[in-house]
Amino acid sequence: MGKQRVLSGVQPTGNLHLGNYLGAIRNWVDHQAQYDNFFCVVDLHAITVPHNPATLATDTYTIAALYLACGIDLEYSTIFVQSHISAHTELTWLLNCITPMNWLEDMIQFKEKAIKQGENVSVGLLDYPVLMAADILLYNADKVPVGEDQKQHLELTRDLAVRFNHLFGKGKTLLKLPDPLIRPEGARVMSLSDGTRKMSKSDPSELSRINLLDDPDTITKKIKRCKTDAVRGLTFDDPDRPECHNLLMLYGILAGKTKAEVAAEAEDMGWGQFKPLFTETLIESLKPIQAKYKAVMDDRGYLESVLKNGREKAEAVANQTLTQVKQAMGYSLPL
Repeated sequence: MGKQRVLSGVQPTGNLHLGNYLGAIRNWVDHQAQYDNFFCVVDLHAITVPHNPATLATDTYTIAALYLACGIDLEYSTIFVQSHISAHTELTWLLNCITPMNWLEDMIQFKEKAIKQGENVSVGLLDYPVLMAADILLYNADKVPVGEDQKQHLELTRDLAVRFNHLFGKGKTLLKLPDPLIRPEGARVMSLSDGTRKMSKSDPSELSRINLLDDPDTITKKIKRCKTDAVRGLTFDDPDRPECHNLLMLYGILAGKTKAEVAAEAEDMGWGQFKPLFTETLIESLKPIQAKYKAVMDDRGYLESVLKNGREKAEAVANQTLTQVKQAMGYSLPL
């Protein structure tokens, strides 16, 4: 039997941050040899909320280059741009027509984001989970890396596959049911300004996150200004000191030290000692990624060839699935 297939993607809504890397992409890299991987830049998802047309294309190339810079290996993985393959939008429409409206209205993320957007909430935001389902089902993905906030969307994907197979499969499984790929070692990186909230690109404050492309001066400024407390002696797992736990956890991961080693090192430290140590560790950890990113972006022809080859490989798989779906639904196919 061949390798199981994994599909995942990141929106091109600005730079990737440390949470994206430690919570997801580093795991993709560490385990990529085990799977047949399809990693896309999900630019269609990026416009479900207001976006800047002037930067969308540039941000798309930035995310693709960062995939490579973080260590995605083309021997094991395919990198492509979602909107370059029309099957994504076509399958979304076909699935829309068998998706009960109440399934989408019950999505927790839609409810939360709709409250924030008010009257400006779009049909695209409501329909986001169906597009995500199309992304996954097109590639017959066996596994989909998901965090807590995406579990409900994957459940919808499975429900849609079951519904489609029941309505049109004639006893056959035409659309594969994907399983979640949940790796407990994935780091949960919290905001630098609020240790109870995840680090997020949607946070309006740049000081809340470390971006993978932040220069040393920017990193130094952010760590100096990040939220801490007046207690001397730094410890893990104190519910009253979430920021302390977050920074110690990040330091340990980036320095390659165990929790016990970090606890022993930091137990008598104040923030005036720890912050410079953490800053230096962070800057050194990001240097290889930033150097590889610059090399990739300086060779635009190489990056374009990666995306072209990725599109061709992904399109062949996606179009085969789309053809099977359309045949099952009774469509005439072009001669």
